[in-house]
Amino acid sequence: MTNHHPDSLMLMEYSAGNLSEPHALCIRLHLDQCAHCRSRVDALDSLGAVMMEQQSHVAVAESTFDSIMARIDSEPEPRPVSPTPRRSALSKLLGDDLDGLPWKRQLRDVSVLDITDRFPDQDDQVILQKLCAGGKAPVHTHRGEETTVVLQGAFADNRGVFNQWDFVVLGQEDEHKPVALEGDDCITLSVLSAPLKLTGTFGRLLNPFIR
Repeated sequence: MTNHHPDSLMLMEYSAGNLSEPHALCIRLHLDQCAHCRSRVDALDSLGAVMMEQQSHVAVAESTFDSIMARIDSEPEPRPVSPTPRRSALSKLLGDDLDGLPWKRQLRDVSVLDITDRFPDQDDQVILQKLCAGGKAPVHTHRGEETTVVLQGAFADNRGVFNQWDFVVLGQEDEHKPVALEGDDCITLSVLSAPLKLTGTFGRLLNPFIR
């Protein structure tokens, strides 16, 4: 069951078709396994359709969106969807074997695969990151915004535990040190507006080599 979700604004932008292709992919992967967020997007899609139909006749109050989302949140939690091995939209890009990809070792416990070239005309960097089971990533912050969805395994940091299909957005004010849980490598898909910034004593020496 997913515990970390996109916020209402990001879901609204997704429903309106305003997100970039990489960000929309992260949302779709989360929605595939999160009944709660799917119901919110369905409501937003319905609201958008009503607004389009009534655009020339009735002005929609600014509070309409908030009241609809509050109503959704007050309803019983939808039945959770059991994770499946299908990677849907991602499999079209990479195939189904994430472990068999041509990973590049970046640090002792961290391997990466840059797939930005799969998304032509995008300004953001799109990367897959693999943190070996039980491994630790160096403490770091971000020079821009990082949107991440967990594809396999799980990791923990000062915000809690992020399991498969969980979703997180981090910015320049966020500093953390992800640790992969034992039992399975943790693989994530991230969209970065700027490279991360290592903040540890040794990590600072490596910053010039991180793209």
